[in-house]
Amino acid sequence: MGTEDNTFPQGAEEPHRRHHAVEAPEPQPFLKSLQYSVKETLFPDDPFRQFKNQTTSRQVVLGLKYFLPILDWAPRYSFKLFKSDLIAGITIASLAIPQGISYAKLANLPPILGLYSSFVPPLVYAVLGSSKDLAVGTVAVGSLLTGAMLSREVDAEKDPKLYLHLAFTATFFAGVLEASLGIFRLGFLVDFLSHATIVGFMGGAATVVSLQQLKGIFGLKHFTEATDVISVMRSVFSQTHQWRWESGVLGCGFLFFLLSTRYFSTKKPKFFWVAAMAPLTSVILGSLLVYFTHAERHGVQVIGDLKKGLNPLSVSDLVFTSPYMSTAFKTGLITGIIALAEGIAVGRSFAMFKNYNIDGNKEMIAFGMMNIVGSFTSCYLTTGPFSRSAVNFNAGCKTAVSNIIMAIAVMFTLLFLTPFFYYTPLVVLSSIIMVAMLGLIDYQAAIHLWKVDKFDFLVCMSAYFGVVFGSVEIGLVVAVVISIARLLLFVSRPRTAVKGNIPNTMIYRNTDQYPYSRTVPGLLILEIDAPIYFANAGYLRERITRWIDEEEDRIKTSGENSLQYVILDMSAVGNIDTSGISMMEEIKKIMDRRELKLVLANPKGEVVKKLTRSKFIGDNLGKEWMFLTVGEAVEACSYMLHTSKTEPASKEEPWNNV
Repeated sequence: MGTEDNTFPQGAEEPHRRHHAVEAPEPQPFLKSLQYSVKETLFPDDPFRQFKNQTTSRQVVLGLKYFLPILDWAPRYSFKLFKSDLIAGITIASLAIPQGISYAKLANLPPILGLYSSFVPPLVYAVLGSSKDLAVGTVAVGSLLTGAMLSREVDAEKDPKLYLHLAFTATFFAGVLEASLGIFRLGFLVDFLSHATIVGFMGGAATVVSLQQLKGIFGLKHFTEATDVISVMRSVFSQTHQWRWESGVLGCGFLFFLLSTRYFSTKKPKFFWVAAMAPLTSVILGSLLVYFTHAERHGVQVIGDLKKGLNPLSVSDLVFTSPYMSTAFKTGLITGIIALAEGIAVGRSFAMFKNYNIDGNKEMIAFGMMNIVGSFTSCYLTTGPFSRSAVNFNAGCKTAVSNIIMAIAVMFTLLFLTPFFYYTPLVVLSSIIMVAMLGLIDYQAAIHLWKVDKFDFLVCMSAYFGVVFGSVEIGLVVAVVISIARLLLFVSRPRTAVKGNIPNTMIYRNTDQYPYSRTVPGLLILEIDAPIYFANAGYLRERITRWIDEEEDRIKTSGENSLQYVILDMSAVGNIDTSGISMMEEIKKIMDRRELKLVLANPKGEVVKKLTRSKFIGDNLGKEWMFLTVGEAVEACSYMLHTSKTEPASKEEPWNNV
């Protein structure tokens, strides 16, 4: 170890290698330790680094650029970038207009709200957002959630005014939640929605949304408010006498057209704009067809009047009174988390393609502010949908100016073009939604999960079937519960393994992973792959005892030298609590009764500090039985086995430390 004297067990010779002492870190004042813990928890990216050694004026400028990213890239903006953003903005506007109208209907809201929500929020995001590729707007899953949750308390047809106000209030609460997570840097909470959870949840929601569009395809006027597949299919097939063949023919025709353009763009990526323009083309063709054939008189439902003009203020429409405030709050909480998870995941995906980073906390603040401002200006929940962002990316956008171009195009539509949507058939909107939803059913990702991790596949399928056969909330809760259960299982049942020596090296590895590794006679080397907490202390005590029992049984069978030392490799044990320390004391007593010696290898600083404060090292183990590496521990124990004639449970030491 670090410093040694010449005191050795009687009859022993000085070992050929000097071993290094395991030191405890310097004790830190409580406030300093607390400050460090808070910094590592909430500020792992060290956002204040750029402010170090800067003048006050420079710090102010950097602070403004941090909170308003547009101030960072706008001074470098050029006409060349504008040309790319202009094309991208017009392209995504052609998709945003029909999608906005469609998704608003999905949320049981007036279609005009879909256009309102594609005007103000993109402008807010362009100022506050850090992604170059995210295209802001309404999303199908968020719209479905909003409609499903609010409809349980208020009927959108019987009391449309209250329903509308609750939608604004839910959007406000969603924005407050998202902004708060960003401001207080609590975005790690969203990480509980694992990739497997999102894949299953999105796939289930897409399936339900697609099936619900059968209402529009068959021209049904009355339909179930439930979202589970059984209720939806029962509602469809119990009304076969009300199916309208005219609507069905139109629906199938536009489905074929949209799917064909989608397939063509997939095979010919250069023609991505064909699929992007297809929804607006469908709206125009459908409107012209209804106008010239008067199909609205023959059972084909149309949108009807859309009010001209920009977003009216809705600040005074927010509902903060009982009994509806709780409904709005719960709706905002769930939809806000889902929108946040989707938007950040989409933003990070496209940032990875272009090799730049986005700040998750900035994104949360941006999403939150655009929903708060949106709730004040007659908008409902918005985020960064994948389909629209993919079109924006493929169209060659360079900055968030593409969102501004899209917003201007929507503004122009609101001011001058809304009367032209009067004859737009609802069946076209249903077709647009169904085709858009197909992209969210990622069966390839599910297959990949099955190949890589069966438990993740179980989480994915639980979310999917929970949504399809229960409800959107049930699917989400089931998937999150299973994910958390898996996390708790990992924490409470950490992996332990026997380590052996790789021949002709000082390397020790898991004998299951490296079958050719060799165990060391008289020694049992165990690795613990997790921090030791109250949740796993009991399990580890039982598991370590079992390893010892199994090793002793093996030795009796093989006739090898008796077990005398148990080395615990603590490399992966980053922390330990008082329950873990008690477990270590119990293990030490068990080994003393069996005349075995406990040895620790590579304990981390935090572990050494706590074991020292608890006097486990001083009163029970002894500092001389801790080593920096497994190799040093094995060398010391082997040295004792070959030179010392005393019992392994005696107080003899390999050497003493000064």
